[in-house]
Amino acid sequence: MHYKGMAQQHIDYAEKEGEYTYWTNSAFGGMPTYQLGAKYPHNYIKKLDLTIRFLPRPADYLFLYFIGFYILLLSLKIDFKLAALGALAFGFSTYMIIILGVGHNSKAHAIAYMPLVLSGIILTFRKKYIWGFLLTIVALGLEIVANHYQMTYYLLLLVLVLGFTYLVDAYQKKQLPHFFKSVGLLSVAAIISVGLNATNIMATQEYVKESTRGKSDLTIKVNGQPKEAKEGLDPSYITEYSYGLVESFNLFIPKFMGGGSGEDIGKDSETYEAYLKLGASPIEAIEASRNAPMYWGDQTIVEAPAYVGAVIIFLFVLGLFLVKGRLKWWLVGGTILSLFLSYGKNFSLLTDFFIGYVPLYNKFRAVSSIQVILELCIPVLGIFALSRLFNDFLKREEKLKALKYTVAITGGLALFFLLAHPFLFDFIKPGEEQYPELLVNAFAEDRKALFVSDTIRTLVLVILSAAAIFYFLKEKISEKLLVVVFAVLILFDLVTVDRAYVNTDNFVSARQVNKPYQASAADKLILNDNEHFRVLDVSREGQQRPARAAYFHNSLNGYHAAKLNRFEALLDFHIYQNNTEVLNMLNTKYVIAEDQTGRVEASTRYTQPNGNAWFVSELKTAETGNDEILALDSLKTKTEAIVNKTIFDEFKLKTSYETDSTASIRLTEYKPNSLKYESKNSNNGLAVFSELYYYKGWNAYIDGQLIPHLRVNYALRALEIPAGSHTVEFKFEPKVVEIGSKIAFGSSVLFGVLLLLGGYFQYKKKE
Repeated sequence: MHYKGMAQQHIDYAEKEGEYTYWTNSAFGGMPTYQLGAKYPHNYIKKLDLTIRFLPRPADYLFLYFIGFYILLLSLKIDFKLAALGALAFGFSTYMIIILGVGHNSKAHAIAYMPLVLSGIILTFRKKYIWGFLLTIVALGLEIVANHYQMTYYLLLLVLVLGFTYLVDAYQKKQLPHFFKSVGLLSVAAIISVGLNATNIMATQEYVKESTRGKSDLTIKVNGQPKEAKEGLDPSYITEYSYGLVESFNLFIPKFMGGGSGEDIGKDSETYEAYLKLGASPIEAIEASRNAPMYWGDQTIVEAPAYVGAVIIFLFVLGLFLVKGRLKWWLVGGTILSLFLSYGKNFSLLTDFFIGYVPLYNKFRAVSSIQVILELCIPVLGIFALSRLFNDFLKREEKLKALKYTVAITGGLALFFLLAHPFLFDFIKPGEEQYPELLVNAFAEDRKALFVSDTIRTLVLVILSAAAIFYFLKEKISEKLLVVVFAVLILFDLVTVDRAYVNTDNFVSARQVNKPYQASAADKLILNDNEHFRVLDVSREGQQRPARAAYFHNSLNGYHAAKLNRFEALLDFHIYQNNTEVLNMLNTKYVIAEDQTGRVEASTRYTQPNGNAWFVSELKTAETGNDEILALDSLKTKTEAIVNKTIFDEFKLKTSYETDSTASIRLTEYKPNSLKYESKNSNNGLAVFSELYYYKGWNAYIDGQLIPHLRVNYALRALEIPAGSHTVEFKFEPKVVEIGSKIAFGSSVLFGVLLLLGGYFQYKKKE
């Protein structure tokens, strides 16, 4: 819904005009569409991605999970039956399903291609140079095209762990020339992959510097307190969703910490009874118990536990004893690094080091999501453990010994929690003092019941897994039957948990997906106004669905992880503080809000918009960004403007301009990426435009001649216009798209040539 709201304007524009716009005015006063599904010329790797994702959503992502992991295990020389088993374990892992349920589509997209990238790398290290090289190009190109750089960055961390492990192994085996040859080939593959995605990467890199992920020129907070001016996100924001240390056992026991923040525990719960005792009606009590706050861990809110599976964890531990060599160490290393970094502020020593010293780590938030790495590593080692059971390299006694240790660790852990939980936990979440004591105690009892139930469940699955392997080693069941048994156990284990969080209730009609918002009476009123203006939605629904207004109007609202830095400052310092002068300079004509009766209305009484453009008579100067943003508190934006001293000196501006009643500038033609004005003024004038300043793409023309424009009022465009009648145009013409498209085209041609050559050499080699 958020994506549809943000992207609707440029989608409609493409359908109407037959071309794509790289700027939208629908959200946050205007922003590039680079992170809103922009389509670029010669982006053939994207066309390949769309071809692969031929199934309807979300089946397309589930298919990618399966096929990518299946290919990864085949590249590691795992039997196809076990590879299929591993694909089920990876694809149905709870986290993989939950992110589909909550709409993190680009994250799922990027995760799904991770195993494919690893496949290409591993084939190259296995001296399958041609196919490994070509697969890495395609797979990494697809990974990048998923456009979730946080997940791709986490994959890079795992690749570094893998590379270090292979380097140590190559040194010990005196195979360093092969190692460096492989690294060289993979480096070239990575460069070509980047080239295939050049436009998207370059546009994102350009935009990120101007977004909230880049460096702000402000050194103060809204309350006037000093703020360090630095690149990247604030550490407290990065670590807001930090995984709890004890919460790690969620990976093994699904509702170890109660499950999600809103669990359906039904009428047979203590919570239901407590609500009845507190005076709630049976209907109110059942509604409350269907969304009970069972999660009692460290994170603010959790949709569901990041459950890997008791069966696959059991196999992972078995793999620690049965699997030897570099494979085990890069998988274990990736798992440990992923788990430790997911702790965030709960393991501040490591987290602070990564935020402070590891490049780009401070660009990403929600550190707990790095657990996608262990979600990938654990099933690989678990399937390898099964594979080792089937070969003759190890004696049966060694396998039985490993099984014994595994049962002792996994079964012992589950049994320990089952017996000791009354002495270890009180099952109360910090901050629940707001609830009556009766309700807090009821929550604790229900959490305890979930804990005990799922711990028993895990213990039973461990025993069944151990029994199946034991009977196989005693030659009571066949290899094929063991694979079938584990397929049943894994599917039961994971799918039953998945369906508690993503099920039939989560699916809606295609019509609702394609048109997620219905126009209200207020929206219809605004849509009947044919002028060009902006809308601010402060209604309750607007707060709950911040991209809603953007779906219908040119809005100051929106939902995005990286809005323009300067607009964020306007929001924090002025719009949220009800500074109507700032709303006026942004040409805000309507405010959607509830009236005294609670009815939502579109009102024009809160603002007096300055219009699309206007001439000012006085130009003030500011020394710093702080001075600029604070000056807007008292600036009369209709007649005054403020400019940074550096810009003032560069443009050799005047401090005052003559204006009279005959001077006018009006918008005559509007498109998201093109604005045309007619200017009439008997004097030279300084025109201010109610459009956000973004110099990396917007060009100003006076009578067709390119003219430099400047930034005023901290975030708006301005232009000195000579006396007389003139046509003024602003066009969004990002050079980055033009250059990136040429690089993408060249990279695609190069890959095509390499593919043909690779096929030819493989054919000759086979002959």
